[in-house]
Amino acid sequence: MTGVVNVFVVSPDTHSERRIDPHITVEQLKGKLELITGIPVSHQALSLLASQQDSRVLTELTDESKPLGFYGLADWQVIKVTDTNPSDTLTGQLTDVSQVEKFEISEAEYAQRNDTVLAYKQRNKIGRFSGKEEAKQEDQSEMNVDVPIGSRCEVESTEPGLSKRGTVRFVGPTKFSKGLWVGVEYDEPLGKNDGSVQGERYFSCRQNYGVFVKPDKVKVGDFPVEELDLDDEEM
Repeated sequence: MTGVVNVFVVSPDTHSERRIDPHITVEQLKGKLELITGIPVSHQALSLLASQQDSRVLTELTDESKPLGFYGLADWQVIKVTDTNPSDTLTGQLTDVSQVEKFEISEAEYAQRNDTVLAYKQRNKIGRFSGKEEAKQEDQSEMNVDVPIGSRCEVESTEPGLSKRGTVRFVGPTKFSKGLWVGVEYDEPLGKNDGSVQGERYFSCRQNYGVFVKPDKVKVGDFPVEELDLDDEEM
């Protein structure tokens, strides 16, 4: 497809990079966005933001009969999808925690429990509760991870619906912290650096596309760049 633009689509539950034909109408786009965001077409309010770093609202996509090009859609802008009726949407109900009572426990109470991760680590001498020899063995086993440089991967994310995909660019020890680290070049500017940390370069990429994570946060596999297919024959 020619003439497409690369944009980011964000909603309360999703965040992804998409390729969109500026000739389609706002109405047609909403139909596709329902499959991505889970928000019904009738509940969608679309805003066009300048970029991920600049959250200024350039315009509201209010006329569903207009093509996206009418609103000046350009590369790396952000289409923000707002759910105007989250109480009636499944995704909104799942993420609305305003009515959930918050459970809190003090550090002292947590330390006294025997059914916690902390207690498990103490019983099994894991992490900071292990001796020097055990710690050395853990570091050695970490060095044996199978994360090939150049392979496609997905990095574990704490944000629901956020796919953090990229390419492995570095695997090895670093100067900024002990142990083995994996350097990833993200497909989207979701990183923290350009492949260098504290003046030491480990690989090169665009600013905010690079990140270093521990091997257990990386899943290697066939993870292509996510695209939004908007061929006319699928309308």
